[in-house]
Amino acid sequence: MILCPRCGADAEPGQEYCLTCGDRLPGPGLERQTGRLPGWQRRSAIALVVAVAGAAVAVAASEPGADRAAISTATGEFAPVPTTSTLPSPPDAGGRTTDWPAGEDGWTIVLASVPQTKGRRVAATRAAAARRRGLAQVGILDSSRYASLHPGYWVVFSGVYASEAEATSALEPARRVARTATVRRVVP
Repeated sequence: MILCPRCGADAEPGQEYCLTCGDRLPGPGLERQTGRLPGWQRRSAIALVVAVAGAAVAVAASEPGADRAAISTATGEFAPVPTTSTLPSPPDAGGRTTDWPAGEDGWTIVLASVPQTKGRRVAATRAAAARRRGLAQVGILDSSRYASLHPGYWVVFSGVYASEAEATSALEPARRVARTATVRRVVP
């Protein structure tokens, strides 16, 4: 017979827990627990404390104080279309290809991107077809000359716009001609 170290109740040899108080009994290979957490539990508790402290610091740093400016976020509809354009609009020269204004950045509607390996003639054919179907200001760009476009393509475009909103407003008629037409920024 052995005695429970906590309550003094009798226990049988090989019994792991006291039937009176529920404390774990010492035995062969078992040592009396000291109240300290085992190693993995201690490391987990330390990691939890560090994570909670880090979260508290992050929340405190992200709250606007008296010395921080408030950040305003606009949500909603498209930006209003400017009343005047900063880019010159090249006239559609009766069936001729429109050129992009030299050195100007702006927005356009890309009707097609033709690999330069297929030749400019394929792009010119698509541009002519777009003009025949009623699109104005149709032109061809060499994408290698513009930083915002992937190099190696002839880009068939429609229109030169000062803003993305302006280009987006003209997208629907362009999609009747080329269903994959997209608005893109052109930066020299």
